[in-house]
Amino acid sequence: MRVLLGVTGGIAAYKVALVVRRLKEDGHSVRVIPTESSLQFVGRATWEALTGEPARSGTFENVPSVEHIMLGQRADVVLIAPATANFLASMAAGEARDLLGNALLATTAPVVVAPAMHSEMWRNPATEANIATLVARGVHVIEPAVGRLTGADSGPGRLPEPEDLVAALYAVAGRMQIDTHAASAATREWGDLGDVRVVISAGGTREPIDAVRFLGNRSSGHQGFALAEAARERGADVTVVAANVSLPLGEGISRIDVETSSELADAVRSAASGADVVIMAAAVADFRPAESSAVKIKKDGHPRVLELVETEDILRSLIESKSSHQIMVGFAAETGDGAGSVLDHGRAKAVRKGADLLVVNPVGATVGFGNVPTAVTILDATGEVVGTSSGTKLVVAHAILDQVAARLPR
Repeated sequence: MRVLLGVTGGIAAYKVALVVRRLKEDGHSVRVIPTESSLQFVGRATWEALTGEPARSGTFENVPSVEHIMLGQRADVVLIAPATANFLASMAAGEARDLLGNALLATTAPVVVAPAMHSEMWRNPATEANIATLVARGVHVIEPAVGRLTGADSGPGRLPEPEDLVAALYAVAGRMQIDTHAASAATREWGDLGDVRVVISAGGTREPIDAVRFLGNRSSGHQGFALAEAARERGADVTVVAANVSLPLGEGISRIDVETSSELADAVRSAASGADVVIMAAAVADFRPAESSAVKIKKDGHPRVLELVETEDILRSLIESKSSHQIMVGFAAETGDGAGSVLDHGRAKAVRKGADLLVVNPVGATVGFGNVPTAVTILDATGEVVGTSSGTKLVVAHAILDQVAARLPR
């Protein structure tokens, strides 16, 4: 599982290094977010060496990856240890003063806090009220141990021992039905697409009728661009072939703009030659005009017949020529009709195309297109359902990439 570990500015922070080691030994992926004050006790290099992951503190340290949101979204469980009185107050107030505060507001994962402070601070009515607020919101609180504190003081407020913190974390994860077994950890890294080369097509092609008119579709490119952003967040080297998309892309993503299905085919074929994963999210025209006029066609009072010819099946040609290590992902935007449902048509397409994964989604004049929530069913090459997802296009993008990551050679 993915553990997001927040370390705040108490001297007990040194104990948490052993928590990280135990979690890593058990096969879990850990990202540490230290607050700036905690770095007075344990340095950033320690957390990065133990986890093999960056240990950033500031909201603006890695803006292109939108880490202040992504870290919270991707976490399976969150542990704050030690949780100082000051941080508990900030957390109860819903403040987003730094990267850790932002990530907590962005997560829907179970949150566990392990308070550590002097006894007087622990018993202070303000701290007691903050703890009650957090508990009412569903936060799990590990009671402080009783024992030696800083200096000569003793009493309640001591951070529990590392093995007790890990046991409490596993207990919460178990109740929330989170997989705590190492067997699944290999496919659940924070950067599980590190150094993976991903090519994504996005948008909708336009096939010219004359100098000003074209045959097109409603695709906006939002899902393809969400896939690009999600893949970049997970460490991939991403190239997007964008067909008539006006949306911006984040830094670090290569972009190739095209217009027609023929241009898209050439661009994707060229980019795919060195790719590990190809995701055909673009809505490619099935037909194009047999002839296109170089000038605008004028009205003359007579009906006109537009002869259409089929365009190349780009996904099929990519599958037929792919290397053994490549993963091919196709999309099936379906409406359903008298011959079958959306899923029926999707299953038939999965078997016909032979892509490693086929993402099926219902579309229509008011469904699926644009920056709106969506729902998908993910099929394998035999047409069997291997996953479903619904929500924002970024949420769906991560669900698709979960399936991709699980199929990458290790």
